[in-house]
Amino acid sequence: MIDAPSRRALLTGALAGMTLPSAAAPAQAAAFPTRPNFVIILADDLGWGEIGSQGQRMIATPNLDELAAEGVRFEAAYSGAPLCAPSRCSMLTGLHAGHATVRENPEGKTQRSLTEADLTFGELLQLAGYRTACIGKWGFGPEKAGQPSHPNERGFDDFFGYIGHRHAHQYFPEYLWHNSTRVPLAREAYAPDLFLERAIDFIKQPSDRPFLLYYASNLPHAPSVVPGGAGRYAREPWTRANRGHAAQVTRLDTDVAKIVRALREADVVQDTLVLFTSDNGPHREKGVTPWLFDSNGPLRADKRDLYEGGIRVPLIAWSPKLRSRVESQPVALYDILPTLADLAEIPVPDRIDGLSFRRLLNGRSAPRHDHLVWNRPRKAQAIRRGRWKAIRFAPGIAGAGPEGRIELYDLATDLGEQRDLARRRPELATRLMTLLDRSIGPDPRRPYGLKVLGAADQVTVTLVNGSAVPWRRVRLGLDLAQGRRLTAPDAVATLLPGEECSAVFPVGGVRRVTASAAFRADGRRHTFRRRAKVEPALR
Repeated sequence: MIDAPSRRALLTGALAGMTLPSAAAPAQAAAFPTRPNFVIILADDLGWGEIGSQGQRMIATPNLDELAAEGVRFEAAYSGAPLCAPSRCSMLTGLHAGHATVRENPEGKTQRSLTEADLTFGELLQLAGYRTACIGKWGFGPEKAGQPSHPNERGFDDFFGYIGHRHAHQYFPEYLWHNSTRVPLAREAYAPDLFLERAIDFIKQPSDRPFLLYYASNLPHAPSVVPGGAGRYAREPWTRANRGHAAQVTRLDTDVAKIVRALREADVVQDTLVLFTSDNGPHREKGVTPWLFDSNGPLRADKRDLYEGGIRVPLIAWSPKLRSRVESQPVALYDILPTLADLAEIPVPDRIDGLSFRRLLNGRSAPRHDHLVWNRPRKAQAIRRGRWKAIRFAPGIAGAGPEGRIELYDLATDLGEQRDLARRRPELATRLMTLLDRSIGPDPRRPYGLKVLGAADQVTVTLVNGSAVPWRRVRLGLDLAQGRRLTAPDAVATLLPGEECSAVFPVGGVRRVTASAAFRADGRRHTFRRRAKVEPALR
């Protein structure tokens, strides 16, 4: 688990001041629409230093570099975990891996799944009327339709890609999933080609509703497979795996450019925010050697590690309405859910770990995390508070003795985590461990949203206020076939945080309905909608 320092581990001057205000001049407030479109592009195992805007010199990423130069580049962005499944769960749900449902990769066992208690950013925006799509790698099983962990059940109208974690390692798969259907491919198609085509089609679909596209590419995860060979890297004196890896990263860069071009061609680019990031640090699998490319830049270690190289990731926010700047305030991928809610003016779910970084996009001050937490059960845990970061290794992990080991680093002066200060500052290490222990536990969230229970000839609609603010003048309704609409006779004056209200509607023989809830929160009018099936009565 412990790596030797990278070639740039001592060259920390450019990043040592990451806790200081950005040197860039503050931008004017971006004139986003009240309900912008969102494109979330998630790379798979792309290292912090694998794009040119963050120091990469051997792999070409001109399109990402251009987005970084035109948009907001976050210097200190963190994943929720140093490996795939828990990182994606954290990003989707707004919880760090000390609270989230999925806290570890399967590692030869059954993959932990999302549950009905997991409100994803897809479900949140879907409730508010967004059309939503998840394309690419979902990463949570089981591989069947209709179960709570399926993307369609967790907020995405349209899904095309891999459901399971290991299936996504196949670049020429035997099949992919389109919603509830397995699409046979007979290993004849390169999956990223299909993902890109589907994403462009989704962007160009005519609609009067805003959209969310969650584009979860499996590039550049191992194996280092690209059609047609390594392209511009074919003559490099590297191993075949390294040439393929470099080609994968450049291919991902080209795919990002095509997605942005599709936004322009669909004439929606002015109303869209693009977020580009990665799920964890760079991998060293199936022959890839990240130290060849200096894939972690000045950071120590890589994927699976809780040193900075395993958890610090690229994060670029781009829109024509953003001004170029570099942001040094630490953020985490579990901040994405509250940021999307904030930008879409949806009540933010309460008791999550994420904070909105909307104001940072405009160069203004934004709430800061008191501390950031990472958790690998039975292996290692880490906490960052201000300039200080502590890592606790379980007994026998990474050379730790029978009692484990605690390491302490000052990131402001030692970004490469080379000088362990735990023995010099034992009182600080103890305080951080106490805070870390308090930060890991059961899911703290309140239930949130609109529930629909339909059976026989009636439907029960329930609205649950899972935010931190009151919801007022609540009115529940139900849309049936042929424009028929039912409305609850009485409005609820105030629904306090944690409270719920319900109404029962007769539906006769109707089998598909759309429930609705209209209310006011924070001075704004909101409408949530959820489609549902009504099960026929048993005979």
